[in-house]
Amino acid sequence: MISQPSRHCTVELHALPSRIGQVRRIISAQLRYWRLDPLIDHAALGLTELLTNVHRHAQPDKRCTVDVELLLDRLTVSVSDHDPRMPNLTDAATYDTCGRGLALIAAVSQSWGVSRSAGGKSVWFTLPAPPGAAAPPSHLPVYGAATDGPFDTADLEGVVLEYGHATARSAIMG
Repeated sequence: MISQPSRHCTVELHALPSRIGQVRRIISAQLRYWRLDPLIDHAALGLTELLTNVHRHAQPDKRCTVDVELLLDRLTVSVSDHDPRMPNLTDAATYDTCGRGLALIAAVSQSWGVSRSAGGKSVWFTLPAPPGAAAPPSHLPVYGAATDGPFDTADLEGVVLEYGHATARSAIMG
């Protein structure tokens, strides 16, 4: 059996202007934790564009879910909402103040697309991850211990570790 290491983070929110910056910081911190610092700028830019689209266009509400998944050599960022209308890639004129979001995502990402889901859609983009980025580190830090770490996972007998396969979940409603 071939194991496919992955890391996953989900954030649920109302796509309001005050929340978009918070989610961008959460995802940036998660990528730093996964040691994917080179991907932060493009991921945050694409995420901001997708959340802004939900804020401006999604009906009947602004609730959405952000999923970030690292699988082998690819980081996928997706935003799902409850509006079944599909977004359009437009050709914005030089002085237009909007209409460039999907084109910008296409320019900074490896690939992007839209998937229909039950009662809505999911818009996603991918970024290439550095080789070996999905593999969990050989040593996991243990915080709150009385002695210095990091500790080898063999030293944590009886402790359940799902590092690399656990789902981080957060909710910012409001």
